[in-house]
Amino acid sequence: MERKEIESKVRAFLIDDLEVDEEKIFPEAKLKDDVGIDSLDFVDIVVIVEKNFGFKIKPEEMAGVVTLDDFYAYIEGKVNAK
Repeated sequence: MERKEIESKVRAFLIDDLEVDEEKIFPEAKLKDDVGIDSLDFVDIVVIVEKNFGFKIKPEEMAGVVTLDDFYAYIEGKVNAK
């Protein structure tokens, strides 16, 4: 899966499902501080990622994921490793 497609899908679910303001979505945005993702949102993200990308997020793998760009790279690595 191409990086642009991943970014597009993530952008869509952040806006549609988590009601994140579009101007808060940029690669360097910090998931917690800038985008406003909290622990309840993370539970939703786990379900949405599994549905859209076909893999389960393991919390320990998310330890180094701070920015949206990190999140895109994480998804890209998991999807393309299949």
